[in-house]
Amino acid sequence: QVQLVESGGGLVQPGGSLRLSCAASGIIFSINAMGWYRQAPGKQRELVARITIGDTNYADSVKGRFTISRGNARNTVYLQMNSLKPEDTAVYYCNADVLTDRDRGDYWGQGTQVTVSS
Repeated sequence: QVQLVESGGGLVQPGGSLRLSCAASGIIFSINAMGWYRQAPGKQRELVARITIGDTNYADSVKGRFTISRGNARNTVYLQMNSLKPEDTAVYYCNADVLTDRDRGDYWGQGTQVTVSS
């Protein structure tokens, strides 16, 4: 069973920064892609940023402010969030496309709350 565990959320003032972390554990052969999604109250879950081997992509709303990166262990992913705005407030979810000893699947973390408010 693969588990994704996020950390790093919290309350920050507008213009501030936060760094989210996500670590995958379990019997993992490889991780093709990892990403961050977010869901604000009353809205659908949306892609924030995604990273594959050699490529990254971002939602237009976060380009130039957020940076996604993989850790050296390749089973971790980070989201550095700068110049945060109130509209960035949401639950942020980690996602990974994982190949295990049994199959290939899409896995999600439990979510971490990010609140941007003065």
